[in-house]
Amino acid sequence: MIEKERVVKAVRSSAHPLSFKELVRETGLDRRGARHLKRVLRDLVRGGELIRTRKGRYGIPEEMSLVKGYFEAHRDGYGFVVPEDPGQRDIFVPARATSGAMEGDRVIARVENPRKREGRILRVIERAQHRVVGTLEVSKGVSFLKPKRRDISFDLYIAPEDRGKARNGDLVVAEIISYPTDTRPPSGRVIKILKKPQAPAEEIESIIDEFNLSRKFPADVTKEAKRLPSGITEPKRRKDLKRLLTVTIDGEKAKDFDDAVSVRLRDFGYTLYVHIADVGYFVPWGSRIDREARKRATSVYFPDRVIPMLPKKLSEDLCSLKPRVPRFAFTVEMDFTREGERIGQRFYPSTIQSDERMTYTQVRRILVDGDGRLRKRYDHLLRDLELMAELCSVLRERRLRRGSLDFDLPEPEIWLDLRGNPERIAVAERNLAHMIIEEFMIAANETVAENLSARGVPSIYRIHEPPDESKLEEIQKVLKAVTGIRKKHLSSGDLPTILERVRGRPEEDVVNYIVLRSLKQARYSTMNVGHFGLASSCYTHFTSPIRRYPDLVVHRVLREVLTKRRLKDSRMKELEVLLQNIAFHSSRMERLADDAERAVVAAMRAWFMSARVGEEFEARVVGVTPQGIRVRLKEFYVDGFIHVSYLTDDYYIYDERNLQLYGRRRKRRFSIGDEIAVRLDRVDLQEREIIFGLSGA
Repeated sequence: MIEKERVVKAVRSSAHPLSFKELVRETGLDRRGARHLKRVLRDLVRGGELIRTRKGRYGIPEEMSLVKGYFEAHRDGYGFVVPEDPGQRDIFVPARATSGAMEGDRVIARVENPRKREGRILRVIERAQHRVVGTLEVSKGVSFLKPKRRDISFDLYIAPEDRGKARNGDLVVAEIISYPTDTRPPSGRVIKILKKPQAPAEEIESIIDEFNLSRKFPADVTKEAKRLPSGITEPKRRKDLKRLLTVTIDGEKAKDFDDAVSVRLRDFGYTLYVHIADVGYFVPWGSRIDREARKRATSVYFPDRVIPMLPKKLSEDLCSLKPRVPRFAFTVEMDFTREGERIGQRFYPSTIQSDERMTYTQVRRILVDGDGRLRKRYDHLLRDLELMAELCSVLRERRLRRGSLDFDLPEPEIWLDLRGNPERIAVAERNLAHMIIEEFMIAANETVAENLSARGVPSIYRIHEPPDESKLEEIQKVLKAVTGIRKKHLSSGDLPTILERVRGRPEEDVVNYIVLRSLKQARYSTMNVGHFGLASSCYTHFTSPIRRYPDLVVHRVLREVLTKRRLKDSRMKELEVLLQNIAFHSSRMERLADDAERAVVAAMRAWFMSARVGEEFEARVVGVTPQGIRVRLKEFYVDGFIHVSYLTDDYYIYDERNLQLYGRRRKRRFSIGDEIAVRLDRVDLQEREIIFGLSGA
């Protein structure tokens, strides 16, 4: 039986696309082998590894100026293809050239205008959407479903026999029967009628349906989880670190503790131990739990719940590094000089016992506020916590010197009352304790990535590519308009300096947001191209295997190379294909989780503000477009929009050069960073939008 790799190699080595007969001849197959080759070719074409031309010849996509990637859809119908292979610019796809691709679909596209990087989608390899939540609209006997998600620009046709008991205006879940093409819309079948949200908690339930997230684990996964042991037994070949002083530092609400840290002072500097929950010991490749974890790829975090990647038996018990309980870990032990240079590293399975479960707030009060009561209570940890803060400072300073971007962007924290209603939305605190864990996790991730890269084994890297030239031009405009910083030519290497220059200034948040928005999204790949944001030449995710599937995979790869020293060629090839698919799927699911989490934040903000219609607030302008002004309130961490039609005191014109709206007669200008008084005019709970007007208008 011929292997896929052999077929791809034969096609790749040819100077032109090969016909089926030429492939049979090139590979020396007999009749039976030729029959099997047809099946292999179908799989390769379906997976996008080969392209079949109209004349029935097979070629490599890259050799035919084709790009494989996933489609990012916009509500207006157009979108972008994000190439799977790093180093390529995204391809703009006009609405007329999407070929029925939907948000998240894996596609093959052709670049038709290289100068504008504009192209056309030729084929959808893998569909991301299978169910859609939306409102049923019935008119003159014809039914359509209007999707709730903004990135799905198609309405679904619902035939009378597929409508069930749903009526006009109902919120429903529809299963896609046929996908859109250039000439017809998609069609669907109503499979569930949803209750329209009457409370914030119900809104979150609706969003779970909207993004097709799995509330429960399948019965076979739950059954397998129940068979897991209730505790651990001491195995051989596992280093005993139970006497090493070890702590976990997490948020107050955390239930899954997947990392713990220890530190020791040495003559040469410091030894840092990063202990990560050894999930791979309990979840082997191909088990039912593993298959479900791979499908989910990530845990999803909402204000009132977590949709976990792993069953609670693992995430909150057996793999959670609870205090004063022996737990299996995978330890990364690193030696650093006083200047923060890493001079040694060791990796091994271990047994640890966390001495304390600390929170970020407690550690801040001990190290920053000098809280006497807490310092006395944790006097046995003081020396180690202070040493951690010292090492954190050294590592952080070294990272920033090499060009790492130092963002301190505010994140919303939503507090719910006992009924699940949002009672406060504020900026989440980020203090020294957060930085300690952040720096230690970055150090461990880099160390693991560099080790696997040096061994030449296939792995999954966390990559972050530099921004495109066009995005840098946008940043340049904003800097000139907002800060007065003028630079003839802005390069990606200038960004760390710019962030430093605006630190502490009123426009800091706006500039940070604009720079962040210009950056490409970090993702997973088997090709290591470095991490621009961290200024790291080699980076991976290793430190959160309870909530991220790529971390669990990297654990397994590292364990395999540590155990076997050298992998067979057949295993290397197997891993290359397997990890590439996992990297792509994990990137897509991470993006879906981010979108769902943002939708919940938008919904909670809308519910929170819905009782405040008519009230006035102090706000800051954080964005200006031809359509209007985006503002952020000072009292609450809430964003909203003032449409240009709500600016009724004048005719306002958009000044693209200075990113301003200015009045034609009164000459009033609205610029990014301006402080203005606003009035809450309307809250659209269905669209999750907050609409403001100007106070006094």
